[in-house]
Amino acid sequence: MTGVETLIAERSASATAVIPDIAHYLLNAGGKRIRPLITVAAARLCGYEGQGHLALAAAVEFIHTATLLHDDVVDDSALRRGKAPANQVWGNAQSVLVGDFLFARAFMLMVDAGSMRALHVLSRAAAVIAEGEVRQLAAARQIATTRDQYMDIIAAKTAALFAAAAQVSPILAGASPRVEAGLEIYGRELGLAFQLVDDALDYGGVAEALGKNTGDDFREGKITLPVALAMEAGGEAERSFWARTMGEGVQGPEDFDEAVARLKRHGALDATLEQARAHAARAVEALDAAPDNVWSQSLAALAEFVVERAY
Repeated sequence: MTGVETLIAERSASATAVIPDIAHYLLNAGGKRIRPLITVAAARLCGYEGQGHLALAAAVEFIHTATLLHDDVVDDSALRRGKAPANQVWGNAQSVLVGDFLFARAFMLMVDAGSMRALHVLSRAAAVIAEGEVRQLAAARQIATTRDQYMDIIAAKTAALFAAAAQVSPILAGASPRVEAGLEIYGRELGLAFQLVDDALDYGGVAEALGKNTGDDFREGKITLPVALAMEAGGEAERSFWARTMGEGVQGPEDFDEAVARLKRHGALDATLEQARAHAARAVEALDAAPDNVWSQSLAALAEFVVERAY
C-alpha cells in the first residue's frame, strides 16, 4: 500500500495547481482505501511478484475518487468524510473537471499495468458505475422504488468496482479461471455488504447516538434498503410520511428523528445489516476457490470488518 500511495501522489500531480489541490483534498480525507487494498491483497494471494498490481490498485482508487467528486455535484451533499465536499470549496465546474482528470489518470495507470484483460475489466466497471449512478438519480424521490430495484442500483454503482478490484489481480497473476471467478464474486458480495452497511449508518446504524454525518440519504430523497423495508412493513398507513418527506422533499426539523424511529420500529436497520452480513458471508465463501494463505485470511477478515463497523 505504500507503493500505491506513492503512485497516487505522483499521478495526481499537475502543473495546474487546482488539480492536485482538489484531488488531494479528497484523496487525503481519511478514506479507508478498501478497494485498492483488495487489489493488492488479491495479487499477493495469487503469488504475483511483479509491480503491475500497484498501478491497478491506484487506478481503482482514482476511479472511486472521481465518482465521489461527480457524486457530490449531483447530490449537493453537505459533508464528505466529515468536511465540506470539494464542490462547495472550489465549485461544481472545477470538481467535475478534476474528476475527469482522475478518470484519465486511471486509464493511463491501467495501460501501465500491461494487461488488456485487466484494462477491459476496469473500464467496463467504470461504465457500469456511471449507469448505476444515473439509475440512482432517476430513482431519487421515487417512493415506489422496490428493494430489488435498489439492489440492482447498488450492484452497479458500488459492487461493480469492488468486483473489478478483486478480479484484476488474478488476471495479472495468470491465476486459474476458478480463482479469478472466486475473487470476482468475493469483491461483488463485499461491495454489496459495504453499501448496505453505509445505508444503515446513514440512519445511525444500530447505535443509540447518531453520528455527525447521518441523514444525507434522507435529505436527498434516496430510497435505500432501510426505507424500502420500512415502507413495506408500514403499508399505506405510513406511506404519507415517506411520500411527504422523501417523495416531495418537504421536511421539518423533527422528521429525520421520526424517520429513524420508524426504521427501528419496523426492524429495517437490523434487517439491512443482516442482509449485509449475509453478503459478507458469501464473500468469504467465495474465497474457498483461492489458495488458503495469510492473504485469503486477510480478505476474509476484511469482510468481517466491513460489517462490524456498523456497531
